[in-house]
Amino acid sequence: MQFSKLVTAIACMACPVSALATNGMNMEAYGPIALGMGGASMAYDNGSAAMMNNPATLGLMAEGHRLDLALGMLAPDVNSSMGSSASKSSADAFGGPALGWSRRHDKVTLGVGVYGQGGMGTEYGPGSFMSMGTGLTARSELGVGRVLFPVAYNVSPNLVVGGSVDFVWAGLDLQMAMNANQLNALATQGNLIPGGQAANSQAFGTFMSGGQTSVGYFDFSNNNDFSGKAHSTGWAGKLGVTYKISKQWMIGATYHSKTDLGDMEADGARMSMIDLSNAYPAGTLTGKIKVVDFQWPETYGFGFSYQVSDRLMIAADYKRISWAKVMKNFHMVFTSADMGGLSLDMKLPQEWKDQDVWMMGFAYQATDALTLRAGVNIADNPVPDALMHPLFPAIVRNHYTAGLGYQISKASSIDFAYSHAPEVSVTNSSGITVSHGQNNMQFIYSYRY
Repeated sequence: MQFSKLVTAIACMACPVSALATNGMNMEAYGPIALGMGGASMAYDNGSAAMMNNPATLGLMAEGHRLDLALGMLAPDVNSSMGSSASKSSADAFGGPALGWSRRHDKVTLGVGVYGQGGMGTEYGPGSFMSMGTGLTARSELGVGRVLFPVAYNVSPNLVVGGSVDFVWAGLDLQMAMNANQLNALATQGNLIPGGQAANSQAFGTFMSGGQTSVGYFDFSNNNDFSGKAHSTGWAGKLGVTYKISKQWMIGATYHSKTDLGDMEADGARMSMIDLSNAYPAGTLTGKIKVVDFQWPETYGFGFSYQVSDRLMIAADYKRISWAKVMKNFHMVFTSADMGGLSLDMKLPQEWKDQDVWMMGFAYQATDALTLRAGVNIADNPVPDALMHPLFPAIVRNHYTAGLGYQISKASSIDFAYSHAPEVSVTNSSGITVSHGQNNMQFIYSYRY
């Protein structure tokens, strides 16, 4: 328990968890070397980001130590509309640092690092249609990060195996309005189960029969850049391998396990029952929120690199992200002792599909010091159109990337990459249309000693 608290503190100091990710909730790439090449990273040395990609590639580094200090910035552009009403999300900049250290001695490479895994989020102002006339903000911010402990072993000059144990943390802020019609529709589907004495009260019955003029507002948010109001911790692991077929060809593969996170919980959560017609007074219940069994999915991937010449390398990867097993529902339980006691067990159907991601890029050494990179990241959208929620619009598909690396000295280098995701639009079953595009950047400073 004390170890978990220590690791959580280190993680929070080193890396904000705020992010709006782009392969579903996953980042499209980890580290600017991989990002510059469209995210391809399975079969060449891409620095300490290997901890998030394929841990076996850590064994491709030169003998000695390497310290990487990174900074990322994600700039989503999200707009939602329903009929003649339109709102722009003000959550348009997410970012934070990451770091990694590794040491290779003979056949063994060890390391430690802190990286953001991904997440998603939007924010609509009090005057937007998302507030449903309440004059309250509609907001979500989900972030997941890892402290990683990798090891790689060079079995032979051609074969490297690796793995990591990952301490994982997750945080969520949510401010969401739902009218009585929407809540009753969930109840009809068996996805909303009220309980406790208050659920049988006249006040709750009047609220649930109020149609569009009765609005429930769920609020658990602390506006903290480092941790959501509801949070949890847990563990996960990775395995990886690389094999050098010839002087030019290398292949690699990796498996990332599903996380084992506890339920995200928060005290001081509120559920307000608001009557827009003023037929009854608004009431706010304070209690505890629990987000049940939120997990990050298992992932597997494989790829290759090909050294075309002394100056040109190309790489390509395929990744399969198993969203379907972990994103069937967004399951939330609210309990309060107010009004004699109330509980709401609510599931928002998600029904995400597994996602295929194809990544390809090249690196060209223009001079002894300068390397140029470019790539593409092609993915399908895992979110069903009908169930897409404007607070969780993880619908971005393709990315086009470019980057560069510069060797400052024998010990120091920098790498930078830029990613553009063209705008995509989706309309859900409620008639809400969301458009979402992104411009993202990553920078890293590396020191070898």
